[in-house]
Order: sequence, then C-alpha cells, then structure tokens
Amino acid sequence: MSEYQKQPPPYGMHNPPPSVPPYGPPPNVPPHLLQPQGPPPLSQPRLLVQGQFGPAPSSSICPSCNIPVMTRVEHESTAKTHLFALLLCIVFFPCVCLPYCMDSCQATNHYCPNCGAYLGTYDH
Repeated sequence: MSEYQKQPPPYGMHNPPPSVPPYGPPPNVPPHLLQPQGPPPLSQPRLLVQGQFGPAPSSSICPSCNIPVMTRVEHESTAKTHLFALLLCIVFFPCVCLPYCMDSCQATNHYCPNCGAYLGTYDH
C-alpha cells in the first residue's frame, strides 16, 4: 500500500484533547465580561422624525448609509395639485397649468444624494 492510500487510525488510537467542560463559562472570567454587549450608542439619531423636512434641502442623517447628508429634493404632483388645477379650470381656464409649475402646490420629497434612499416628504 502506498503512503496516500493509508487509512486514518481508529478513534481510540490518538491522544484525546485536554479536559474542557463542554458547556458553561470558561473558568476565571469576570461575570461582566460574559454579559452580551450591545452596539455602542450612536452620537446622532438614526431614525428621522416625520415633519423634520421643509421645502428646501436640509441636512440629515441617511438611515441607509449612516452619513450626514444635505438632502436632494424632488417635487411631485399630488391630489391637492390636481384639485387646484381643476378649480382653476372651472374659474379661469388659462391658468390651469399654474399648480404644476409652482413648488408650493406640490409635495417635496427628500432623498439621500449618496445612496438615493427616500428620507421623507414635506407637504405644504
């Protein structure tokens, strides 16, 4: 038989490992080191409070990438925008497009410029 075809020795033939208790804490370890440690406290909040944003870009902490950012703003038409346009259509037709051109008639969505995550909405 060649050297590569040899079989390993049976289980009883090798030296057993040193005696270690299978369960329980290691000996001589202070109890405060055995307690599970949570994550370190953050110096800044991770969650954003609704209503924190305004109509202009604002500084915030992105919950996705955890870095301070100046938000990227996008304006979006809402039901309120469409209702104003309908009202203008009834009252004075040539001004029907004004609510779609005015930022104050639209919702302001805030996004992270780094990762693109949605952070919140400011609705006038």
